[in-house]
Amino acid sequence: MSTLGVITARSGSKGIKDKNIRLLNGKPLIAYSIESAMQSQYIDEVMVSTDSEEYADISKQYGAKIPFLRSQVNSTDLAKSVDVLLEVLDNYKRMGNCYDVVVLLQPTSPLRTSRNIDGAMRLFYEKNADSVVSVCECEHSPLLSNILQEDLSLFEFIKSVDNCSRQSMEKYYRINGAVYISKENVLREIQSFYGRKSYAYIMKPEESIDIDTEMDFEYVEFLMKSYIKRGISI
Repeated sequence: MSTLGVITARSGSKGIKDKNIRLLNGKPLIAYSIESAMQSQYIDEVMVSTDSEEYADISKQYGAKIPFLRSQVNSTDLAKSVDVLLEVLDNYKRMGNCYDVVVLLQPTSPLRTSRNIDGAMRLFYEKNADSVVSVCECEHSPLLSNILQEDLSLFEFIKSVDNCSRQSMEKYYRINGAVYISKENVLREIQSFYGRKSYAYIMKPEESIDIDTEMDFEYVEFLMKSYIKRGISI
């Protein structure tokens, strides 16, 4: 199956200005996703979907293709990732290039590697899946969470695990935002990555950091420098 890797990187981030091209340990944040996608054994073409000429120029320096810019309607805060992907696939189709599988990679997951992408792709084929989405184990069990009342009372805050140790609780997993894979025809049909034949690819928590805040940037940069000192490849 022909596979298109799409890295979504619109400009105008409200939280951190130009987050997707901000330098992280000496390279633009988006470069890590481009490089991991380029190193994948399964992805035939890597493109960046962006509304910015500046982002496009930076992405090209790291090997990504940008045959067109994203439309204004899909460049707002409210734009859905599926709509962005379908726009990309439609544009490629008009250019005479059709792909059977699309892989969505968000640039805010710089610790996601080609090993993760290829592991998810192998699961996709082993399961004959319609889609695969990466997850990681929750840092804390949601059974220890609840809403707070206005008076901050903790009465019946935890209802079902009063006598359970943390170690004896069931494992819970969350979507980590690193890898999304789907058959092109299924994505068009259900416009979602979560169908009957959707499977989870489990990643380690340390690979699953999604950069959203200044603290995330600082933490990931610290980890990267630590890995380099210890001779660990990422």
